[in-house]
This record gives sequence, structure tokens and C-alpha cells, in this order.
Amino acid sequence: MAHRARPFVRLSRLLLTTALLFTSIALAAASPPSDSDINRLLAASRAQSMLDAMLPQMEAMQAQQFSQLTREQSLTPEQKQQLQRIQQRTSQTLREALSWSQLRPMYVDIYKQSFTREDVLAMAEFYESPAGQSLLDKTPALMQNLMVAIQQKVNPLLTSLQTDLEAIVAEGQK
Repeated sequence: MAHRARPFVRLSRLLLTTALLFTSIALAAASPPSDSDINRLLAASRAQSMLDAMLPQMEAMQAQQFSQLTREQSLTPEQKQQLQRIQQRTSQTLREALSWSQLRPMYVDIYKQSFTREDVLAMAEFYESPAGQSLLDKTPALMQNLMVAIQQKVNPLLTSLQTDLEAIVAEGQK
């Protein structure tokens, strides 16, 4: 009986060793990316350029909001100057808060939390490839075309919704 137990012990050890090997391979495969891996991906994907391109758009939206707030108000020249200073300060604060030097560490941390080293390296290789560079080159036009198409789809819905809301308000006033 002791003789029969030895093959079982050997088989158990072999299975345990195999399981540990597969576990260590899985853990190695899921290793976190290094800062340099992520920096490579951020450079390849032009993350800083994309962020820099977003800032003027955000400032334009901010200026539009300020304009909408004051459109129907008659402001004195002093109030207009004060509002302009507030708008400039807001824009400056936005630029500082969303600068690459402020956001890069956040990008690195979030990429580390979200992706394995293998993911990051594969994405970097893709963005460094001609297909990846083409995607990056064409993404702004793609996004613009998508926004126009979505706006064309949503505008009739908003008009219909506005009509419905006006009807509900009119019913409530009766």
C-alpha cells in the first residue's frame, strides 16, 4: 500500500508544480507596466498633443458660456472689464490645471491601474506602426464628422422634445 502511495505523491507534486508554474507565468504575463513603458505609449499615441489641442476648444466653450450668461444683461464698462478679468483668470487656471506637466503623472497612474505591461507594449507598437499613425492623423476629422452626424440626428429629437415640453407646460397653466 505504501508502494502505491508513492506514484500518487509524485503525481500530486507534479500537479502542484505545474499549477505553480502556470500561476507564475500568469502573474508574469499580467505584470504592471513601467513608467518608461507608459511614457513610450503616451509618446506614440500623441497624448500630450491631443491634450494641447483640447485646451483651445475648452476655452472656446468657456468663452461661449460667459457670452451666454451676459447676453441679455446690460453691463457697465467696469462690469465688462471685471467679467473679462474673471474669464482670463478662469482660462489661465484651466490651462494650468490641464497642463501636460500636471496631468502626465495622473495618466501614468491610471494606465498602470488599467493595463498590463503587455497591453501597454502592444498599444505602443500599434501607435508606432503606420496604421496607428494613420489612425491618429485621421481621428480629429473622424471625431468632427461624428459630432456633425450626431448633431444632425439629435436636433430633430430636441425640437420634438421642446414641442412636447411646451405642450406639457401649456397644459399645466390651464
